[in-house]
Amino acid sequence: MSLTDRAIARIRELIQSGELPPGSKLPPEQQLAAELGVGRNLMREAVQALVAARVLEVRRGSGTYVTSLEPRLLLQEGIAEAVELLRGETMLELTEVRRLFEPAATGLAATRITQQQLAQVRAHLDAMRKAEDDVELLNHHDAEFHRAVVAATGNETLSALLDGIASRTLRARVWRGLLDADAAGRTLIEHEAIYDALVAADAIRAQAAALMHITTTETWLRAHIQEWQPEWRPANQNRHPA
Repeated sequence: MSLTDRAIARIRELIQSGELPPGSKLPPEQQLAAELGVGRNLMREAVQALVAARVLEVRRGSGTYVTSLEPRLLLQEGIAEAVELLRGETMLELTEVRRLFEPAATGLAATRITQQQLAQVRAHLDAMRKAEDDVELLNHHDAEFHRAVVAATGNETLSALLDGIASRTLRARVWRGLLDADAAGRTLIEHEAIYDALVAADAIRAQAAALMHITTTETWLRAHIQEWQPEWRPANQNRHPA
């Protein structure tokens, strides 16, 4: 482990122990470097790394502070940035992760969703119907539909995780493909089935509807991913033609 990594680990220990709770200000630079047992340059590198990880934040003219450490900061944004760089098989693995988590989250939402939250889900569903062939609007309201459903679980960690892996770029590509294939109507019906299950507070039905919807997306992606990522080949095929 490098000295910088050790400094990072030490700052994390201070946060985990409660010596530096969320929202607290870090000691002055010279003092912190002495406490960590490293030079000021290494200490700055450690702080910069934790700022990039959203564990710390620099406030100009004020100092460096521990963030709120909420799941939205630590999971959602970091995962989302990484997801946009994924390609090929890794992108397919991402849809498998979504298939594992999102149906369960939708089933849980069916047992907890409020009337106000149902209204939000319905508003995005109605907007999707009206969007017709507008990919940008469909993509926006599709993402917001699922975000509202998962938010109804009341589980912020789950919401942050699923929102992070729900690539907007991937959604947009899928919607374009569905519109070109005149299959968008089927996907809207799948969203309606999710909404109807939520209204009925039927967890099993909601989970099944969500699984059906995500499976449709995954099937489309497996069939078309090579069209927009030509370098990709399924794992059981030769990646380097002779």
